[in-house]
Amino acid sequence: MFEPDSHERNLLARVSLDHCVKCTICETQCPVAAVTPLFPGPKAIGPQAERFRAGKSVDRSIDYCSSCGTCTLVCPQGVLVAEMNSAARAAMKARAMPLRDQLISRTVLMGRLLTPLAPLANAGLRWRWTRVVMEKVLGIHRDAAMPTARRRTFSGWWKRHRAPAKGAWRGQVVFFSGCAGNYFEVETSVAAVEVLERLGFEVIVPDQGCCGLALQSNGLYDAARGCVRKLASALSAAGGGVPIVSTAGSCAGMVKHEAREILGVEDEVLAEVGARTREFSEFLLEVGDLPELGRIEKRVAYHAPCQVRGQGMGSPAVTLLRMIPGLEVVESTAACCGMAGTYGVKKEKHAIAMAVGESVFSLVRDVNPELGVCDTETCRWHIAKATGAQMVHPAVLLREALSCVT
Repeated sequence: MFEPDSHERNLLARVSLDHCVKCTICETQCPVAAVTPLFPGPKAIGPQAERFRAGKSVDRSIDYCSSCGTCTLVCPQGVLVAEMNSAARAAMKARAMPLRDQLISRTVLMGRLLTPLAPLANAGLRWRWTRVVMEKVLGIHRDAAMPTARRRTFSGWWKRHRAPAKGAWRGQVVFFSGCAGNYFEVETSVAAVEVLERLGFEVIVPDQGCCGLALQSNGLYDAARGCVRKLASALSAAGGGVPIVSTAGSCAGMVKHEAREILGVEDEVLAEVGARTREFSEFLLEVGDLPELGRIEKRVAYHAPCQVRGQGMGSPAVTLLRMIPGLEVVESTAACCGMAGTYGVKKEKHAIAMAVGESVFSLVRDVNPELGVCDTETCRWHIAKATGAQMVHPAVLLREALSCVT
């Protein structure tokens, strides 16, 4: 049960509800409220409704919040609207957690189950009747993007990987792949490691588990806290004081700030790990002094996911990609593609996710219907499903540009 003296209530006490001046900026910028009447908007369901929630009354419309974080990002008064709404949604779900939300939150379990059966699992997920049954039984929409299972995990690749002979090493980095980067986006993780090594870094890849973000997004706060603490310990032990680099933009955000701001994990190890964690493009720009890059004569659309925007680091991927000669990058201005982690796979929310993402889909189709760029895995799957384009992480194009140089 959600108690008034829990961390979530303490968080709200630190940011007074009276800081909200009802300017409605968050309402006008909310991507979900713009496409559906089912969600009355972040101000209405956040600061205004919070006063009524003192009596534990929770309006179920809050479940339509996608947790994109745009409301917090644009609030001129610094009100933590998204965090407030996340806490209220967790309170509601503590009373009735759907089986579907329990299952889709266990990303490591999903990866372990699908990897040994990759060809069969992929064929099954492409079969229409399988998806119809999944929709009717579990509530996973029949047209929602699903991950592609791989026969080889990134950790399996890493065990057989041999780093290039040491030259003038710049130093060590710890690579944080995230669950999807280990089980489903293996080539993205491989590309990132190869780029880091090409740039002169010795890469350390520790055994690592889930960051707990999917659990948090679905209201499973206790399980999420356990996951992120365990992950922080593993990353901390891998290389004391060295940078932690991740191609999983949303997972990096979980370690850097969400575990503290939403889950209330006040942990010295997590704080130390969060301070050292950098998203891949962010890290490379901080390092600077990139070598000569080969030409890539392409025009691509780039979308910055909401959970990368929420880290307040600007658009490092755009800056990095524009360093590649011949590559024209058209940046999306959309706040969210609609997927928002697991939001877009749910039967009752898939249509909303598609409507939210339409401006991103249109941009990809107009700029280059065959190739687009995005930093996070589930967003890439969602955009690729809607457009038919191949969606890649910036690391993939950077590896290509480095490979062009002899």
